[in-house]
Amino acid sequence: MKNLAIALFVALIVIALGLYLICFQVRETESCLVTTFGKATAEDQITEPGLYFKWPFPIQQVHKFDSRMRVFEAESEETRTAGGEPIIVSTYVVWNIAKPLEFFNAIKTVTKAENELLRSRVRNVQNNAIGRHNFSEFVNSDQSKIQFEEIQGEMLRDLQSAVADAKFGVEIKTVGIKQLKVSQDVTKEVFERMKSERDRRAQNITSEGESEAIKIRTEAKSKSDELIVAAEARAKRIKGTGDAQAAKHYKKLQENAELAMLLRDLEALQNILESRTTFVTPTDVAPFSLLRGLPKLSVVEPNEPN
Repeated sequence: MKNLAIALFVALIVIALGLYLICFQVRETESCLVTTFGKATAEDQITEPGLYFKWPFPIQQVHKFDSRMRVFEAESEETRTAGGEPIIVSTYVVWNIAKPLEFFNAIKTVTKAENELLRSRVRNVQNNAIGRHNFSEFVNSDQSKIQFEEIQGEMLRDLQSAVADAKFGVEIKTVGIKQLKVSQDVTKEVFERMKSERDRRAQNITSEGESEAIKIRTEAKSKSDELIVAAEARAKRIKGTGDAQAAKHYKKLQENAELAMLLRDLEALQNILESRTTFVTPTDVAPFSLLRGLPKLSVVEPNEPN
């Protein structure tokens, strides 16, 4: 019985060792390449997770690669814009191993990929992209003129093209500018330029306001002059009409002197009686004689025309 247990234990160990030699597992975060006597083809790439079989070493060997996204941060370097202004830029790259066969044949390790593949190409792409744009597209008081997204898009396309042509088996997902710095002299120059730009805009706005104010005042004066001229013309017409009516009344009063005196006395009496004044005066004195009765007026025939 004891010998049977030992035999079963040994058998299990042998089976486990055998499975270890001929089986391997690919996880969700991995991709594998199976080489036969150190060589592999495209069919030997494994990117799907699961349990696979192989010939034992040294016939076949499994090379596993971490296929998760990696972030590579390049060192901060000084480069120049299209206008020649020096700026210090720090760029990052998000990448992963997409084709295990190409990666194994060209690079084999992640460290070598970052140091030999990405570092120099990121530097070239960064310098070329920034050299095509002016400083005002990086730093500007007007947010609409900042072109960070467009510049990063250009860098991504250029780096993807460069890596694809090299056939290193990696895929570039994202390229971005992590940090942007300017020297003290450039910062001072930028602030002076921004101040000048704001002063210029303020002067333009002030000039436009003054021009609009002059226009409004001119239009208002023009309308005022028109209204005054129209009012004066109307006043003259009214005065002329009144003068004509007054002339008619004066003519009638000149023809009837007694009526003119009666109207004068009535107006004087009305003015006196408007105030609350008490006084004693004889009633035979004009114009108070009217309180006793109206005088008899003679009818004056109008003059017949000759």
